[in-house]
Amino acid sequence: MNHKKLISFIKILFNTQGFIPLHAPVFNGKEKEYLLDTIDSTFVSSVGAYVDAFEAKMQELTQTPKAVAVVNGTAALQVALRLAGVKAGDEVLTQALTFVATANAIAYNQAHPVFLDVDRDTMGLSPDALTAFLETHAEKRENGAYNKTTQRRIAACLPMHTFGLMCRIEAIVEICAEWNIPVVEDAAEALGSSSNEKAAGSFGLLGTFSFNGNKIVTCGGGGAIVSNDVELGQQGKYLTTTAKVPHAWEYVHDELGYNFRMPNLNAALACAQLEQLDMFIEQKKKLFEQYCSFFEGSEINLKQPLPDTTSNHWLMALELPDREARDAFLRATNEAGVMTRPIWQLMYKLPMYADCQRDSQQNAEYLEDRIVNIPSSAILS
Repeated sequence: MNHKKLISFIKILFNTQGFIPLHAPVFNGKEKEYLLDTIDSTFVSSVGAYVDAFEAKMQELTQTPKAVAVVNGTAALQVALRLAGVKAGDEVLTQALTFVATANAIAYNQAHPVFLDVDRDTMGLSPDALTAFLETHAEKRENGAYNKTTQRRIAACLPMHTFGLMCRIEAIVEICAEWNIPVVEDAAEALGSSSNEKAAGSFGLLGTFSFNGNKIVTCGGGGAIVSNDVELGQQGKYLTTTAKVPHAWEYVHDELGYNFRMPNLNAALACAQLEQLDMFIEQKKKLFEQYCSFFEGSEINLKQPLPDTTSNHWLMALELPDREARDAFLRATNEAGVMTRPIWQLMYKLPMYADCQRDSQQNAEYLEDRIVNIPSSAILS
């Protein structure tokens, strides 16, 4: 591949000869106005109008009846798994090709990740791998599915939508329903993505999102839980606000809760960003189409969304021929001031998850050797 040609093309796209980040936030809306309003109101902590507005907007975007604002996406995952019924000693089926927060959230609940393979096209959890694992290693009992090898209860399934591309979520939900396994959707990277016009995060019992500084919509730090079960969502709000029993003045906490509240300041920023989500997605789609034209006919595969799905194109991903080509690409682009990054190291290669059960991981290992992300910021005209 001609690295110099690509580097030149990217610098023209972003209209700079300087450093080009992987994904920079864009603040072209009412961010400053809402932040100043929050400061003037003095409600800068975890109670305020913008927290309520943010939760209402997330319900609207995902078409779910309850949303809960939290401090970050990892906290959202941790609490969502608890809400789904995951307890100490249980197992959660997930993918090894993911950001470490997915596995960490399982471990925070003192549960065990089981790593299943992904599909090469979506880079998300494979329904075929899920079915194969369950048929080989699981059995149905009165109170749910159990792993015949470990004798642990399989308490949840946690698929992740990689880089905003929808995994085959409908098939995953259908398989898990047959086994009475609740699905918690890790949609941290997929705000605005959809499958058959249904929003990412709304397919499972619960869905989670991240609003970290590098996401398509950011409030510096922040996360959200959305639920198709109103009572479960209300329990999520209760747990993430220290499980405090309502009272005019007394401090009563009746179970172990978390101080995972999103401050009103962050919520104000998030509200201003959410107002621009459609515009961000449209601009990123234009960028994606320009990359498509550039790579057409080359040995490089620009990862595409599945038919009948839409992607928010959060991070655009290239599949290179092999590890050697990947490493050469990363070296040339980063040395030229164009930020590119490999996909994550597989979770079972990390020391804390080295002993976790897993399948062959054939596709995950193939992708680990080949996938890189290229600059994907929204370009606003």
